[in-house]
Amino acid sequence: MMGFDDHLNVSWWALRVGLGLGPIITGIDKYFNRLADWNMYLSPLAAKFLPVGATTFMHVVGVVEIIAGLIVLSRWTRIGSYVVMFWLLGIALNLVTTGMFYDLAMRDVEIAIGAFALTQLTAMREQQGTLKNNAKGMGGSQLAETR
Repeated sequence: MMGFDDHLNVSWWALRVGLGLGPIITGIDKYFNRLADWNMYLSPLAAKFLPVGATTFMHVVGVVEIIAGLIVLSRWTRIGSYVVMFWLLGIALNLVTTGMFYDLAMRDVEIAIGAFALTQLTAMREQQGTLKNNAKGMGGSQLAETR
């Protein structure tokens, strides 16, 4: 079985940092609207069902995004990546129901695919770490038998 080599490790780090920092930055910006006027991306269909105003809702969205990014950057990368993936798919669905922003919806689906790739790389990386830890506890002849 091939190990988690340096190329995969670089890819894992790039996805982890990008998918961790991206939600944190956009989550914080939900309070400042420097990157975008986030309220304009809220679907009128979704807004009808909200018990709060669009700005308050976007502040809640910001908190969720910050937490999701922090989870990706923590030791629970795989769980955080799934959260980011499903969150982005929800955002894409919201954008499609606006009747515009299809380009942004497609971008979010593509980023969600990247988040899924991070879940898979993390699973492989965790598996390799477990194998290495188990190998440390075994003698050389026992390790050869398990391969």
